[in-house]
Amino acid sequence: MIKIKYGLWMILFLSLTACQESTPPDNTQKTTTETTQGDYVIMALGDSLTEGLGVSEDQNYPAILQQQLQEEGFDDVRVVNAGLSGETSTGLVNRLNWVMQLEPDLTVLNIGANDAMRGLDLALTEQNIRAIIKTLRENDSDVILAGMQIYDNLGREYVTGFKDMYPRVAEDLNVPLIPFFLQGIAGQPEYNQQDGIHPNPAGYQHIVNNNILPAVLDYLENNKS
Repeated sequence: MIKIKYGLWMILFLSLTACQESTPPDNTQKTTTETTQGDYVIMALGDSLTEGLGVSEDQNYPAILQQQLQEEGFDDVRVVNAGLSGETSTGLVNRLNWVMQLEPDLTVLNIGANDAMRGLDLALTEQNIRAIIKTLRENDSDVILAGMQIYDNLGREYVTGFKDMYPRVAEDLNVPLIPFFLQGIAGQPEYNQQDGIHPNPAGYQHIVNNNILPAVLDYLENNKS
């Protein structure tokens, strides 16, 4: 992976943790589209990388994914954006029952970056991710897990442990895995905003086209009746 200077990681920490953890009021649950009875609902669940911090609502990845799925002929599929900037895995556990009101059929889960930026115990993060997946399944939502990676500032053991956590959870719980949510755009200035961390519209387009859409299409083609 491309290494990044410590100062930029401080920007990342401040950017990803800009919002305090709390149960969000109703207007923080942004939805890419309104859902109606009979829709097949895909919930994009995570932190600022999912919410789309710094881009307009039609340029974040859930909105782009919605457009791409419609172009693929999935007219009854609705993608809802349940991302919240600053979210940690513990914060997500605490608000999970609230977002389950969206009644997703499939959830694309991307969480853990803020845990790593705070140097939180990896065992706790993994425990939370497993609990989130379990709760989603108990509420009749299948899950695609999107992995994350971090740079070397926290030490090689932590970095490796964080990276290895996602495929281990995916294998143990038998869920599809997107190996690295930011694959192809991490460290690439043309795909990121000025903070060097959050994707710009071109970055989100790349993420959807190359990382998310193939996994979602594979799932839908094999599981959606």
